[in-house]
This record gives sequence, structure tokens and C-alpha cells, in this order.
Amino acid sequence: MAFSLNGPRLPAARGPADRLVVFCHGYGADGNDLIGLGGEWQRLMPTAAFVSPNAPQPCEGAPMGYQWFPITRMDPLEMMRGVESAAPLLNSFIDAELSRLNLDGSRLALVGFSQGTMMSLQVGLRRKPAPAAIIGFSGVLAGPDRLLNEIQSRPPVLLVHGDADQMIPVQALYMTANGLAAAGVPVRWHVSRGIGHGIGPDGLELGGRFLVDAYAGKLALSSDAAPIPAKSAG
Repeated sequence: MAFSLNGPRLPAARGPADRLVVFCHGYGADGNDLIGLGGEWQRLMPTAAFVSPNAPQPCEGAPMGYQWFPITRMDPLEMMRGVESAAPLLNSFIDAELSRLNLDGSRLALVGFSQGTMMSLQVGLRRKPAPAAIIGFSGVLAGPDRLLNEIQSRPPVLLVHGDADQMIPVQALYMTANGLAAAGVPVRWHVSRGIGHGIGPDGLELGGRFLVDAYAGKLALSSDAAPIPAKSAG
């Protein structure tokens, strides 16, 4: 029997779901780590369904958690091999969830944290049709030099990173934004002041607004994009 992903789900608060938001958690966590964001954003998008699958592998560094792929060191080649190996499982899960809800792929949004950001960018930029949006918290783009040859779609992307992040330094945000812009992806970014390896209230608010605007078609889909700072919360 083929292995498949599973995790907590949050159905649409009103009527049948007309959009699907898939969360990809970080290294050593599980689907419960991010599904709570759905409860916050559901007030803005009551017809959205949310799902947060557990990554496919038990995590040796966190026995109660999961990993999308092993991390022994922050090596670019290792990261690239990791996202490539996990991508088929995540794609299959997304396809099954869209089918279950009778939704087209354009009604998908991907939201990742840390290692989950790597997965969201790897998968979302190679899907057709293009997802409505991708949000990456505290992560990095794996294999930016390969993206231009592999990219299949250019959905709007929001990157959010804490300036006190000691696990993945905030410089990763700028590297990722530049890599996406070089591939023609419309990208916005925001630095959360005083936030470590986590999601601050400003990032939560910006993410919710970004998704609302993306699904409403209010975000530019230019192929001549450049990093644009997102407006600060408040």
C-alpha cells in the first residue's frame, strides 16, 4: 500500500468550501502546529477549508514530531534532494484534497513554516494551474539556481521572517526574495521585529490579508516582479 499523508482538517465555516489552504509544518513539529492559523484566518475567509498534514517521516531530533526530510546540516544540495524526495507525496495529498472538495488547483494556497516553507515553494511553483498564493514563514528557497528551469507557475508569494531568528537567520528572507524575483515570481516580504523562529502577530495579520487579496485577484501576477516590502501590520 502506498504511503499517504494525513493530518488535522478544519472545514469551511460557511457553506461548501470554495478554497483550500494547505499548511506545511516545520522540522520536528506536526500538523497540529499550524492548523490553529486556520481558525484565525477563517474569520476573514469563512468559505475556506484548511488542512495541515503531518510530514511523512518521524523526526529523529524530535521523537513526537515529523520531518519532510532529514536535516544533518544546512547544505544546499542536501536541502534540494530533500524537497525533491518529499514533493511527490505532498503533491498527491494536495490533489486528493482538491478532488475531495471538488476544487480546481487555482483555488489552492500553500502556507509553510521553516522546512515547510521549503516544501511550499518547491511544490507550489511547479504546479499547474498556479495556486492562488504561497506564504512562507521563517524559511528559505531550496535550489534557487534551478528554479528558472523548473518553474511552472508564478503565484504571488509573501515571505515573513523574524529578525531575531537564530535557527534560520533573517538573511534567508532576502536570498529567497531575490531568487523568486529572478524567476519572475511576484514576491512581497516583511521582517517581524523582535520575533525569533516563529510567527508573530504582525505576520499572522499580514498572512491573512495576503490570502484574502490573493483569492480576490487583487495581487499583481507580473512576470517582471521585484521584492516589495509588505505593509507593516497596524
